[in-house]
Amino acid sequence: MITKKKPLSMAESLEFVDKDTDKGKEIHGFIKKFVKIKPKKAKELREELKKMDMLKMREEHIAKIIDLVPETEEELNKIFNDVGLDKDESKKILETTKKYK
Repeated sequence: MITKKKPLSMAESLEFVDKDTDKGKEIHGFIKKFVKIKPKKAKELREELKKMDMLKMREEHIAKIIDLVPETEEELNKIFNDVGLDKDESKKILETTKKYK
């Protein structure tokens, strides 16, 4: 039953996959191929990004930042294709993601 609707990163979704079933093991293995950081680090990164309190940064953006862990302004702008970030905002986000590489 769905109780909340919130965008999650792939790393955060791993804790909801039941690894005790064959299907769950398959899903878990597939997701792990694409995850760049561990679920614990993903939660920490989410909290740090939320603390920035940027109006332009929505939950969907945060989930994608965690998934992709961008290193350059160009990579970051691909996530924020619907809004424009100024240099200062981009710099703050990239400085934060560097800690989680």
